[in-house]
Amino acid sequence: HAKGWVRAGHQVTWLTGWYGGPKEETIAGVRIVRRAGSLTIYLYALVYLLLNGHRFDVIVDEAHGFPFFSSLFTKTPVVLFIHEIAGEIWDYMFPFPKNIIGKMLESWYFKVYRHCYVWTDAPSTVDELVERGIPRNHCVAIPCPIVKPRTTNHEPGTLPRRQAGKNQEPTYLFVSRVVRMKGIEEVIKAFSFIYREEAKSKLWIVGGGEDAYINELKTMISEYGIEKNVEWCGIVTEKKKYELMSKAHLLLHASVKEGWGLVVLEAASVGTPSVVYNVGGLKDVVRNGETGVVIHNNSPQEMAREAIRLYDDAKRYQLYQKNGKEWVDSLQWDDVIKQSLSLLKKAT
Repeated sequence: HAKGWVRAGHQVTWLTGWYGGPKEETIAGVRIVRRAGSLTIYLYALVYLLLNGHRFDVIVDEAHGFPFFSSLFTKTPVVLFIHEIAGEIWDYMFPFPKNIIGKMLESWYFKVYRHCYVWTDAPSTVDELVERGIPRNHCVAIPCPIVKPRTTNHEPGTLPRRQAGKNQEPTYLFVSRVVRMKGIEEVIKAFSFIYREEAKSKLWIVGGGEDAYINELKTMISEYGIEKNVEWCGIVTEKKKYELMSKAHLLLHASVKEGWGLVVLEAASVGTPSVVYNVGGLKDVVRNGETGVVIHNNSPQEMAREAIRLYDDAKRYQLYQKNGKEWVDSLQWDDVIKQSLSLLKKAT
C-alpha cells in the first residue's frame, strides 16, 4: 500500500522498531524511520507524534495486540489499521493472568478509536469491531492480495490437471508458524483420521516454532502411529513454499482465528484448495462450496471427513481449483491501493 501511495504522488513516512540495518532509509519512495525496540517503540512513537504529528495529513496507526494510541497525542486524523482482534488468542499465547489483562486492555482501547476510521482485511473482523463499539460506517474491509512467485510448477494463467504436478500419494499440507493457536494439533488429529482411511496419505508441516513445542507435537504424532507419514519441512524459502503448495492436494488450516488467511490464497494460486475451520479470517478467504470447504463444526473428525470427500471427488476438486485461481486473480494490488487511498482521503 505504501508504495502505491507514493506512486499516487503522496509522501509516506514509516515509523517502526529497529532490528538492525540503517536507522533511516528510503525504499521505493517510502521513508523508513527505525527507532527503539519491540516495546520501547511505543514510547518513542508517542514522543515522535508530539513533536512531528502536525507535519502529516493522516496517520495510520497499526495495532497488533495493542495500537500506538496515536489519537490521544495528535490532532492529525488517525486511521486504525488492524489485521485481527486477538480475543481468545490471548488464552493460547499467554499464561494467566497476562491473558486476562491482555483481553481487558484490548476491549478498552477500542474506545479510544471509536471516532476514527478503522481499516481491516476481513468482513468478519468488521463484525467484531462493531461488537466492540466501532460504528459500522467507520469500518472498512480491504482484502489483501498475494505477491505471486515468479516461477511455479506450471505456467502462469494455467492450472495443473487433477494429478499433474501433484504428489503421487494423497498429500495434505499445513503452512504456518508452529504455535498452538494456529491449530497444528487439530490438523495432526485430523490427519490421524485421514490415515485410518488411506494409509498412504502424507502430511507436510511447513513452518518453525519453539523446539519444546515441536517435540511435544512429535510425541503426539508418534502416539497416533503416523510418524512415518508426517514430514517436517521446517522454515522454507518462498520458492520452496510454493513448490510444496503446488504438489500437495489440500491445505488444512484449523487456526483459532486469522486476520486474513493469506496461505489459503497462496495455495489456491497454484491449484491447491483448502479445508478450513469456520473462524474469522479463514471463512473470509475460502468461498465455501466454490473454492474450498469451510467446515460447519470445528472438529478434527469433520475436517478429515470433508478433506477425504473433496480429494475423492475429482470433478468437484477441479472446479475448486479453477474457482480458487479466479478468486485469487480477482484480488489486484492496484484495486486495493485505490480503496486504501479513498479511505485516507475520507479520513482527512
